[in-house]
Amino acid sequence: MKPLIPSLTTLVIAAVGAVAAENPAKDTPPAKSAPAAPAKKPDYVPPTPTLTDVAYGTHTKQVLNFWKADSDKPTPLIFFIHGGGWGAGNRTSGLAGVLPDALKNGISVVSVEYRFISEATADGLVPPVKGPMLDCARALQFVRSKAQEWNLDKTRIGASGGSAGACTSLWLAFHDDLADPKSEDPIARESTRLFCAAVSAPQTTLDPRQMREWTPNSKYGAHAFGIKPDPAKKQPTFDAFVESRDTILPWIKEYSPYELVSGNDPQVGLYFSTPPAIGMDQADPTHSANFGVKLKEHCDENKVPCELVYPGAPDVRHPTTFAFLLDALKGEPRK
Repeated sequence: MKPLIPSLTTLVIAAVGAVAAENPAKDTPPAKSAPAAPAKKPDYVPPTPTLTDVAYGTHTKQVLNFWKADSDKPTPLIFFIHGGGWGAGNRTSGLAGVLPDALKNGISVVSVEYRFISEATADGLVPPVKGPMLDCARALQFVRSKAQEWNLDKTRIGASGGSAGACTSLWLAFHDDLADPKSEDPIARESTRLFCAAVSAPQTTLDPRQMREWTPNSKYGAHAFGIKPDPAKKQPTFDAFVESRDTILPWIKEYSPYELVSGNDPQVGLYFSTPPAIGMDQADPTHSANFGVKLKEHCDENKVPCELVYPGAPDVRHPTTFAFLLDALKGEPRK
């Protein structure tokens, strides 16, 4: 092994020590190096989009960015939906995990902005989660309408995202087609069905009863349906959510991904950073792998291909969301 080259600081300390040894009366103190400041992790800067701020609707948030992969034939597409609880984040949030590798492998990418819960509420949408979810469905239809112009294979679109963006991706994956073939609007006639989805830390249900059974300290989801606690009761918001459950059950059946699973749905990959523990409190209940365990059980019952990945998970074939998307989008369609 080659000897390490000493740093300038090391050489200075050695020199000062030698002087002190030769002149003990001067009692020269050893030089000390200042502690290095921690390196700041740079923010992810995505490649310049092919198209920026493309409007798919009339609201200022109904825009998307498009990155076109270099190809002489129509490319598959990753349809990316950012996370943030439907109340934070933007088009670049989480993109680093898929965008560079997608473009290198001939897969184009779209990343979508959408109305947050607060903006959907201001627009009078009931329940509020209808805003971000239907915005993303409309964006998907819009992208399909641009398939020829953007050199896309509209039959091979895979959704991805994290947290709330993952929940929306699964909602699209499992929901019946929202296309209206009789609409006068050509975009509305496009399909909302996906070829696949691979997502990180999804909330796979918006049913508070299921959430509390799977993870007792659950605390997420009331805002999706505009549920707020009664100030007089001084109760936690999630308790109000549970109390309202039977009243809002039709909304849960429409917007909770778990409720929508059926045998003809596309393959999905579910990715979590910690292992599950069903029926036990979790350090991060909003992103618990318990969500994944229960959705996989449900998918298995309905013969929907579902890969569940977490630290120590068995039978992992695709260690990352991109590995799943690459294999799915370049592979054979489900039969």
